[in-house]
Amino acid sequence: MTEALRWLDRHRGGAAPVDVLAFFDRLPAVGPDTLVGRWRGTELPTGSRLDGLLPAYRWWGKEVVDAETVHPLLFCDRAGRPRPVDPAPAPLTVLRRAPALARSRPARAAFTVVRPLLRTRRPGGRLRPVEHRGVVTTALLYDRLPIVDVFRQVDPDVLLGLMDMRGLPEPFAFVLARDR
Repeated sequence: MTEALRWLDRHRGGAAPVDVLAFFDRLPAVGPDTLVGRWRGTELPTGSRLDGLLPAYRWWGKEVVDAETVHPLLFCDRAGRPRPVDPAPAPLTVLRRAPALARSRPARAAFTVVRPLLRTRRPGGRLRPVEHRGVVTTALLYDRLPIVDVFRQVDPDVLLGLMDMRGLPEPFAFVLARDR
């Protein structure tokens, strides 16, 4: 196990934003070809107001077919299979300003009801090189939302991502592990 994987393993339960950013800054950049495939996602809690939202909604991960065809949000269907969901209807104002409302049981129940209607075959983003924190690396640009997910490589099958969203001052970190 590499030192980067050991750090990640020790901090699965969360870390201070400054520590996550320092770890992120030590990791190497990622090329777009590295991201091709399906990735199982988990949060890396940092105290962000968004912590806990993705698991509450049963977020599964991401899928990259190629640089132009990315499904940024996979959620499990009733049978437990990961399916792409259109991210465009996401209520970003609620997520930024009232995350407790977004975490509420009624909000989660409503998403469960509408999730089948949000399934899509169309990509919701694409990959581009982006300079972030002084390093050019691959980022996922959402097509219709002010969100950029920036990636660094922990090892060939594990990535650390930071979500950069307009109006969200603190980092939201997540880990992607290649689905074999």
